[in-house]
Amino acid sequence: MIALFAAALLSAQTSCDAPVGTPALLARPERIIVVGETHGTVETPEAFLGLVCEAARQGPVSVGLELPETDKPLLDFVMAAPDEATATRYLQAGDFGDPRRNDGRHSQAMFDMVIGFWRLKQAGNDIVLRPFAARMSVIEGRDQAWWELEMAHGMSRPLVDRPQARVFILIGNLHARKLPLADRPRIGLPAAGHLHGVDTLTLDILQQGGASWGCRETCGPHTDIPIHDTDARGIRLGRVEDGAYDGVLAVGPTTASPPAALQPATTSSGSSS
Repeated sequence: MIALFAAALLSAQTSCDAPVGTPALLARPERIIVVGETHGTVETPEAFLGLVCEAARQGPVSVGLELPETDKPLLDFVMAAPDEATATRYLQAGDFGDPRRNDGRHSQAMFDMVIGFWRLKQAGNDIVLRPFAARMSVIEGRDQAWWELEMAHGMSRPLVDRPQARVFILIGNLHARKLPLADRPRIGLPAAGHLHGVDTLTLDILQQGGASWGCRETCGPHTDIPIHDTDARGIRLGRVEDGAYDGVLAVGPTTASPPAALQPATTSSGSSS
C-alpha cells in the first residue's frame, strides 16, 4: 500500500515502484504531465507517487494537486515538517481532517500519497506541492468553462514559479482532457486544453472496474463497470479519443479509498485504505 511503499522510499531508495512504461514517458520533452483520474481510489495515488518518485530522481519536480489553492500554506508546512509525526499532524489539521471533504480528493490514499511526497523530500529530492483548485466565484449563470480556465491558470503557475522543475498534475479525468465534449457545452474547453499544447502531455486512467469513493448521485463508494482490459497495466503512449489525451495509464481494477477524516488517526505507517 502507499504508506508502506513511501516508507521504503525513505529508508532504502532502492525502487520507486513506478508504473510500467515510466521511462518512456520521462524521456518525452513535455514539461507538464497531467494524469486524469477517477477520484477516490487506492491505486491511482499509489501509481502517481511512483511516477513522481522516478521523475524526482532525474531532477526537480513540482506536483500540482486538485485541492483548494488556499491549502498552499498548509502543504508548505507539511513538506517543511521536521518529522513524519509533525507532517501527519499538520495534514490532519486541514481539509483532510474534515469529514465534509468526501468527494474522493481527500481520501486516505491521497493523504498517504502526500506523506509519501514528504518522505521523498526528506530523502533529498527537490519536490514541492502546489494545490491549484480555485475558490469559485459566485456569479449567477456562470458556466463551468470559467472554472476550467481558472484551474488551467493554477496548473500553469508551478512551471512559472519553478521553471527548472518538471510539473506532474493529478486531476479528475474530465479536466485532464485537451478537447471539449460535444454533449457538454457548458464545460467548454477542459483545463488541460488551455495549457500550451506542445509542452503538455495528458494521460487518462483506464476504467478497469472495481470501486471508487466519490460524489455522484450520493457521496460514498461506487462500483465501476470495467470498460477496458482488466489485466492491462502501465503507461501506453499514443493519441486517445482523437487527441483528448496523449496516452493512458492502466492501474487495474480499483479499490475505493474513503475520506481520510473517516479513518482512524494514522502516522501513515500502515494501510492506505
